[in-house]
Amino acid sequence: MNWYDVWITLWPTLVAIGIILAVVPVVGLYATFIERKLAAAVQDRLGPNRVGPFGLFQAIADGIKIFLKEQVIPTHVHTFVYMLAPCISLMTAMFALCVLPYGPTPTKYESGLRFVVMPGLDVSLLIMFAISSLSAYGIILGGWASNNKYSLYGAIRSCAQFISYEIPLGLSVIGVVLVAGSMNIETIVATQASSNGISNWNIWWQPLALIIFFTSALAETNRLPFDLPECEQELVGGFHTEYGGIKFVLFFLAEYTHVVTVSFLTTLLFFGGWHFPGVPSEVTGSFGLLALQMLVLLVKVSGVVCFIMLLRWALPRFRFDQLMGLAWKGLIPLAMLNLVFLAIIESNQWPRWPLAILSVLLFVGGGYWSAWQARSSIVKPATVLT
Repeated sequence: MNWYDVWITLWPTLVAIGIILAVVPVVGLYATFIERKLAAAVQDRLGPNRVGPFGLFQAIADGIKIFLKEQVIPTHVHTFVYMLAPCISLMTAMFALCVLPYGPTPTKYESGLRFVVMPGLDVSLLIMFAISSLSAYGIILGGWASNNKYSLYGAIRSCAQFISYEIPLGLSVIGVVLVAGSMNIETIVATQASSNGISNWNIWWQPLALIIFFTSALAETNRLPFDLPECEQELVGGFHTEYGGIKFVLFFLAEYTHVVTVSFLTTLLFFGGWHFPGVPSEVTGSFGLLALQMLVLLVKVSGVVCFIMLLRWALPRFRFDQLMGLAWKGLIPLAMLNLVFLAIIESNQWPRWPLAILSVLLFVGGGYWSAWQARSSIVKPATVLT
């Protein structure tokens, strides 16, 4: 065995892993700061502004405070599983990043530094969904191990929510895979490159798939308006009621890691990734070109993250029956119809522009049907004859 060849192959992977391990905790800390600032702007407040210039050191102070808090373990919990659950949530959230390109990456494997831990996988999208779906086990085990009824209710809700929204999530990306002809994320991004910048982005051919994917992925992150597993008004804290200190932070960090993952996937699958008008599409250019492409990708991802944070203050929480109805009666039928129309058009090699019109018609028709069903389900009061 030639150890030099092994090292040449191994060191880019170790660097990519190191970047993820170093950046994810910092992103988690400052994501809370950004969300608090956005919440303050929505509610006409100042937000954190005391620690450091413009309050930028508030996230660091919060991190120090969390690490110095006493680690209390309730006596009634199943200790081993109780301690294991937040670790499972964070590990699965970070493992999903291994196949996610966080910078311009060529479609074929090349030696040297690259912006992905596991490049060139033909089923990278499938692996990401398989790994990220395992995060439900952390929530379910945490709720069960807490030996608390509120926590158990939250875990059961999370289980039902994950199972329900995994179906439209998978159906929504089948159309993207069908158009790209590959389940490799780098190849999907490469197929969206064009001479004028944006005409090949999947958002134009699959707008309904984008809505279904983003809604389902948002439900997978347990963010408002889909935070039924931890809603404070009903379940105190839901599955993490009995957790505090660094154990709670692991759940918290896993949630924000999922938000970043969803934002990256939305950008890579539907908004062209690192492609943009005026920016060359080659990913083997100079350092300046790579830096510009990475800046384009990070700006797109940051926009999606901020949009997810603003949704928290724009939409009310669903009831649980509404949550299930949205998945089974709304998103799944729409995703299947969208996939059928796309398969017909692609198999006959027809132009793709009718897909946008069909997506709009399906979305409007589904909304009208849902409103009609809601109106017909209202029980009218009986008239009293006098």
